[in-house]
Parts: sequence; C-alpha cells; structure tokens
Amino acid sequence: MWEAAFERVVRAIIVRDRLHITLPSGRRFTTGDGPRELAVRIRDRRWLRAILASPDLGLAEGYMEGDIEIENDDLRLLLSIALGNTTAGNRHALNRVQLAVRRRLRAVEQWNPASRARQNVAHHYDLSRELYDIFLDEDRQYSCAYFRSPQDTLEQAQLQKKRHIARKLLIEPGMRVLDIGCGWGGMGLTLASEFGARVTGVTLSTEQHAMATQRAEDAGLSDRVEFLLADYRDLDRQFDRIVSVGMFEHVGVPHYDEYFGKVRDMLTEDGIALIHTIGRSDPPGSTSPFIAKYIFPGGYIPALSETAAAIERQRLVTADIEVWRLHYAETLRHWEERFSAGIERARALYDDRFCRMWRFYLIASEMSFRAGTQIVFQFQLSRRNDAVPITRDYLYS
Repeated sequence: MWEAAFERVVRAIIVRDRLHITLPSGRRFTTGDGPRELAVRIRDRRWLRAILASPDLGLAEGYMEGDIEIENDDLRLLLSIALGNTTAGNRHALNRVQLAVRRRLRAVEQWNPASRARQNVAHHYDLSRELYDIFLDEDRQYSCAYFRSPQDTLEQAQLQKKRHIARKLLIEPGMRVLDIGCGWGGMGLTLASEFGARVTGVTLSTEQHAMATQRAEDAGLSDRVEFLLADYRDLDRQFDRIVSVGMFEHVGVPHYDEYFGKVRDMLTEDGIALIHTIGRSDPPGSTSPFIAKYIFPGGYIPALSETAAAIERQRLVTADIEVWRLHYAETLRHWEERFSAGIERARALYDDRFCRMWRFYLIASEMSFRAGTQIVFQFQLSRRNDAVPITRDYLYS
C-alpha cells in the first residue's frame, strides 16, 4: 500500500528529468523524462510514510540516517531535480494540502518573543566555533556574498558585500551605527576600521558576542566598536545608520511591524537603514519543516509583498530595493565545497549523521536559489525622502 501511494505522489511531482527509484521491496520504477537522470534507493519502508507526510523533512531524515542512497551521493542533482519540478508547479494534491496547513500554522511557529528568540539563536549560532571555521571565510561572514566575477574568492566576495552595504549607508567618520544581529562582528569592524564609524552591535548568541568582543580588542577598535549581548528591542537610543544583515529571517511575520517600528524609532531624522535579507520571489509561504526542526527554528523567508507592507505601515521611506538572485547560490556552493573538504574535522566535532544533515542543509539551500524561488533583498530605508541621493551613481563612482 505505502509503495503504491508513494509512487503515485512521486510520479505527479517528477515530470522534468528522470529518477530511477528502487523501493524497499526491491521493485524499481522510473518517473519523468529529460536529459538529467539519477538513481535513488530507499532501504526502509518508514521513509515512504515520512516522505508522504512531509516530503522535504522525510527525504532529509532518510538521507541523514543513511537509508536513502543516492547514485554517486549526488545530493545536489537530486535536490535540483526535485526543486525544479516543484517550482514549475508539479505537485500532488496531498502536497497542496500540506502547504495550506503549514501556512495556517506559521503565525504560531514564528512567534518570537525575546525569550524564544534567544533559544532559537542558541540552537544554531552557539554551535562549536570550529564548525564555522571549516566552511566560512576568514571574517566569518555567515550571509550572502557579492560576486562581481565568477573568479572571485569567497573572501573577496564577502568583502565586496560589506563595502557595497557601506556605500549604501553613506557613512561618514564619527557616525553612530547600529548593527542588528552583528554575528561575529565582521561588518561592525569593517565599518569602524575602513569608514570611521562608531558601531554598536547586538546579538543574542553568547558565542558570537564573546568572539566579536575579542576581535574588537585584538584589532584595537574597542574604543569605536561595542558588542552587546542584547535584544535590539531593548535599546533606547538613536543612530545615524542602522544595518542588519541576515537577521530579518529570524524576526517572524507576527513581529514585522514591531521590527520596522523599532528601526524607525532608532533612526535619526536624516538617518538611513539597510536591511539585507533572504526573500522569496513568489507569494508568502511557510518554512521548510526540515529547516524549522534542525537548522533555524522560528525562521521564515519573507515575500516582498509582506515585507513592503510592514515598512509602509511604519511610515518608513523605501529609498531603494536591490535584488540579488544567484549570489547566495554561489556563496553556498563555496560553503559546501569547504565543508565537504573538511568533513573529517566536522565528524570529530559531532558525528556522521550531523555531517549528512549539515551537507543536506547547505546543498538544499543552494538549490533553493538556483532551482527554487529564493533570492536576496536589500531594503534601503529612511525617515525622509531626501536622505538618499536621487540616483544610484554614488554607489559606483
């Protein structure tokens, strides 16, 4: 019964390209048609039920346990085929019901008061420092890089990202800058050392706070950069500039008005904010159950429509919106290649199951940008419509 139901659902989804699937009973079927093809073997019947109940979570957990075997371990091709088909609208009726249920539950899943936000941040960002050393660049930038050329190294692209954002902020020496979700401090340290800003960074991660503070001391910038273990909602002062890179994905739709209202209140009258976030090019949706359970609990990738509406309600001026499409796919490719090259170091820290989970996360994320609907938004915001030049020439001079 489970094998027949599984086959019906998979045949409805995989229309483009071909999958040769061997079921636990040993029976094999082929679905789809196209130039790319791949063989997959499912060794345990429980994963048929799991995939039917939640496709991305069931597939991920089956792969993590080693019970779903992929030809040449080509996870990238499998996820490219799967996402390419679902993005094209190929779904079974069961999938549509699952998506509708997830959308109805998202308000509960994304409720992130301060206490829950701290727990969610700790789940991911307080992992071993050595894990992030394996795949991030030297500055530990854990967000989309900016590739001016396919030949750019990850270090070059991450520095280009920081400088591009700094130009959008129109920073002058001595300006007070708030970095919401400052990570390990790289953005704040760059804005202080290269642009003369006085930076306050806030994070909810104890690991990130400790490392960022130490980095500021080591760089001799403690007089110009302070990092606080605090929630941005607890701050009660104004700044000339506000930057937030890769943090908005953790805010949650129920808190969008609160977030942009606080940004507005903390900006000076002629201030500028730059909000850099992963987004989606399709209408509002829900978070992948795999990502919510294992990677970013409480996280959500926003649509332009729901983000822009919240900005409007908080009376902020949208001075500019820039869309980066494939830059994050390239960033994730670099991360996965570095992680795979250093996977023995990761196994020494955790175990094989964790390594398979982390690799699934990195590749699934890359494919969501290449074959799915994920992109990156940069919102340049102000309180006045004359705070930013009327052309983009200042960015490229």
